[in-house]
Amino acid sequence: MKVFHLFLLLSFGFLVVEGKSGVNEVKSLRHKQNGMLRVMSFNIRLGIANDGPNRWDLRKELVVKTIQKFKPDLLGLQEVFPMQENYLSESLPEYEYYGRSRLVNPDDGEACSVMFKKDRFSMIEKSTFWLSENQYRPGSKSWDSSLPRIVNEVCLLDKVNPKKKIHFFNTHFDHKGKIAREKSAKIIKNKINKMNDDSRVVITGDFNSREDSTPYQTLVGGKLVDTFRHTHPVRTNEESTMTSWNGRLIGNRIDWILCSTTFNVLKGSIDRTHENGRYPSDHYPITSILEFK
Repeated sequence: MKVFHLFLLLSFGFLVVEGKSGVNEVKSLRHKQNGMLRVMSFNIRLGIANDGPNRWDLRKELVVKTIQKFKPDLLGLQEVFPMQENYLSESLPEYEYYGRSRLVNPDDGEACSVMFKKDRFSMIEKSTFWLSENQYRPGSKSWDSSLPRIVNEVCLLDKVNPKKKIHFFNTHFDHKGKIAREKSAKIIKNKINKMNDDSRVVITGDFNSREDSTPYQTLVGGKLVDTFRHTHPVRTNEESTMTSWNGRLIGNRIDWILCSTTFNVLKGSIDRTHENGRYPSDHYPITSILEFK
């Protein structure tokens, strides 16, 4: 009987069996790994906030460590100010960044930005639209929105799966305007509904809305899946995505990762990373692992 020798294939991080069957297993595992997509949504808390012991300079390294720990292929960031953009771009050189500001000046003020791995994707298109009645007028706001709100969108070509494109949206809904949040959800859902049924879509964001809210009910369903609820079908009280800087658990999920039904959802999580009592933000990052169908 032939004895198989086992060795560790470090470049892929799993065990390979010598022989023809082992080669087939490697190919299968490689294919599965290449078909996976790791997604993170992370409200990093605006860097100009007067947060005392939780100010940006004291937690920025932990923000980067938290991102590096999960190793997202796609990363949606909210509340990004220019000095935060600079720090993240320098600290995460393996990612490409796109993050137009919500204001008239594209480089001024807060952005909800996207980052994606350079070795995995090439950017085909990038765009920004405002969540208002004038979606392509920079700085516009409507209804009861307290601030201009936007979606930054990129269309990416997957280099590992060269026939697959991904439409990646990232947003931050208004924190005061109830009507604005409802209208914003409709704007995004209408855009998704106009896409082909086989389009691959990922949406990240701080939606400032509970799971039983109208924006959630507008967005989730049809072509879009809530990745966390898909893998945690029983709702509990301990699903807060706000840390309150102290590890809060009780509360609502206002940060979501949504994806089109053209993906299989393998995992959805709330990342409770902290270090020596310090949290990287007043929001927990949320993560998902998806698989191409």
